[in-house]
Amino acid sequence: MKIGEFSDSFLPIIDGVGRVVYNYCDTIARKGHECTAVVPLDKFGYRGKFPFEIIDYYSKSLPLKNEYDAGLPLIDMHYNARLKMTDFDIVHVHTPFIAGTEGIRYARERNIPLVGTFHSKYYDDFLQMTGSRHIAGLGTDLVVKFYEQCDEVWAVSESSAKTLNEYGYKGKVEVMPNGMMIRELDPKWPDIAREYFKIDDDPTLLYVGQLNWKKNILKILEGASLLKKDGVKFNLVMAGKGPHEEEIREKIKELGIEEETQMVGHVLREDLLTGLYMLADLFVFPSIYDNGPMVVREAANAGTPSIVTGGSSAAEGIDDGVNGFYCEDSSESVFEVMKKALSDLNKTREIGMQAKETIPVAWDEIIDVVIDRYQYLIDKHKGLR
Repeated sequence: MKIGEFSDSFLPIIDGVGRVVYNYCDTIARKGHECTAVVPLDKFGYRGKFPFEIIDYYSKSLPLKNEYDAGLPLIDMHYNARLKMTDFDIVHVHTPFIAGTEGIRYARERNIPLVGTFHSKYYDDFLQMTGSRHIAGLGTDLVVKFYEQCDEVWAVSESSAKTLNEYGYKGKVEVMPNGMMIRELDPKWPDIAREYFKIDDDPTLLYVGQLNWKKNILKILEGASLLKKDGVKFNLVMAGKGPHEEEIREKIKELGIEEETQMVGHVLREDLLTGLYMLADLFVFPSIYDNGPMVVREAANAGTPSIVTGGSSAAEGIDDGVNGFYCEDSSESVFEVMKKALSDLNKTREIGMQAKETIPVAWDEIIDVVIDRYQYLIDKHKGLR
């Protein structure tokens, strides 16, 4: 099978969609299929280390999101020449924007099936960028029209499928959850991370993700401030980058928790990132924006339970007080849940072990289902089913 995975984000960006697409390409290729990532041009490093092909196109940094690039594929002659040389059996688009439009163009020209995955809450993105509900609504309408052109639409969780339907999409949405790369955990990694980041022995709260207010980061910071006022000792480690990094730094100072808080940027080394997950007592992720976040699974694989907002996509698969913790969508609730969990670390570690047993699903398992579905759609398109 020859598969084209089209995405607007990819390495070296460490956002959720880019990581999903990387793991699709990597796992599909390792299972013996030909997989190609069609993505904006960036510095991937030595390409021979990847088991899949990359076809990239000219791009420029976005002014409001300088960690992302906007592609200009139609004017890139080298890209178009390479794309013409391919003969994909199926196209899978992970964006309704530039790369997604390219995927539709290719699939229609070649008369092959097209799968589209709905990853993000685009209305929230448009509203944050423009400040206009009217413009956000118009943008969301265009997103719906995009997915209406796909032969099959997937979502990464039940709640994200519901969101797309609420946007106005009338078709069926198949749920295809994200997986994770389950690796052997080296018991030395927590000590390596603790030494590298100079983290003391106080209980550690961890956040990993984009530094963007839409992730409910303010509630984490205000909850931590209430912890400090209550006399609770803790470390707060925040890993990631994003458009509101400097504003978040200022808020940390304003709340008086700069001594307890470290902002460590993107952590690319596996031993350091996994070590942070392993040494953390709690992974605090109250986002109601994210769809099927992998970071909750990664924390669980390290034996660290998550605090998530009840009813959110992040909460799917979590049983409150059994393999994780629910909070309400308020700073006071985040504080109360953190305080309770830190007051009985033995019980919290037991909940973390339950998280490890019940939450992570390997990409190998997910991609087996994906490949079967690809084959079904290819056969159906050819009239064989």
